[in-house]
Amino acid sequence: MRVLVAGWPSFLHGEATAGDVLAMEAVRRGLAGAKVACDLAWSPVFRPDGLSLDQADPGRYTHLVFACGPLRGPQIEELHRRYARCVRIAVGVSVVEPDDPAVTGFDAVLARDSPSAAPRADLAGLVDSPAVPVAGVVLAPGQAEYGTRRRHRGVHEELTAWLAGRECARLPLDTRLDPRDWRMFATAAELESAVRRLDLVVTTRLHGLVLALKNGIPALAVDPVAGGAKVAAQARAWSWPAVVTVPEAEATPLLDPAELDRWWEWALSPDGRARATAPPPADTLVGELLDVLGGSG
Repeated sequence: MRVLVAGWPSFLHGEATAGDVLAMEAVRRGLAGAKVACDLAWSPVFRPDGLSLDQADPGRYTHLVFACGPLRGPQIEELHRRYARCVRIAVGVSVVEPDDPAVTGFDAVLARDSPSAAPRADLAGLVDSPAVPVAGVVLAPGQAEYGTRRRHRGVHEELTAWLAGRECARLPLDTRLDPRDWRMFATAAELESAVRRLDLVVTTRLHGLVLALKNGIPALAVDPVAGGAKVAAQARAWSWPAVVTVPEAEATPLLDPAELDRWWEWALSPDGRARATAPPPADTLVGELLDVLGGSG
């Protein structure tokens, strides 16, 4: 017996949701525990290095197992034609129309929900995922005031490409407030409540750095202005070392991935966390303002 495990993440024009991927992994683990050989098929878009359906020779398998998602559409019907010689089983799926050819093509359907049976717990609930750092990402706008010193586009392209290669949960955040849009924070308290739940902040914005440190969260700050500007200055004001600047001269690349890696590891270390929870700088600006107001009277 050799099983090919497929799902919606297997299709070139499919969709890879976390639930689909976890369901396929649950099936893989169950088969491995029963000493049944199996392969998982992946879309070449989602996992370019994985086994694709085009590479999965039907003659190599005795069974096809389709995990998770709704049973509908021509892509599943094509599975029935391609793997016609295999025993085909659907598990943890939703059956909307029992007479759909995508459903009737299976030799057995073990549904999580269908019109004719009580619901079953979804397969995604069976797999424990390892914890990874949660990184809030706060990017600055173009900041036209810096003129030709701006390197925002290149910095953001390189920084986000580097972030995509880190094993972490990336959470885009915006310091702009807008009570009209449910996707935005309406108050500073809402934003800071989210920041406090992060493991670190990666930011090219001054207030991304300040609000992280204010709430005891380490920050990896990148100043997107050539030679450094207000982000680097604020890092000095807070005595915060994890700040990266870009050179004055035009350069490619603008950022050194090894430097980003080094500060990332430090920010997540006990030393980085302890430094982030140090007391904030003493207030001087409000006091100076009051002195000026007093002197102007």
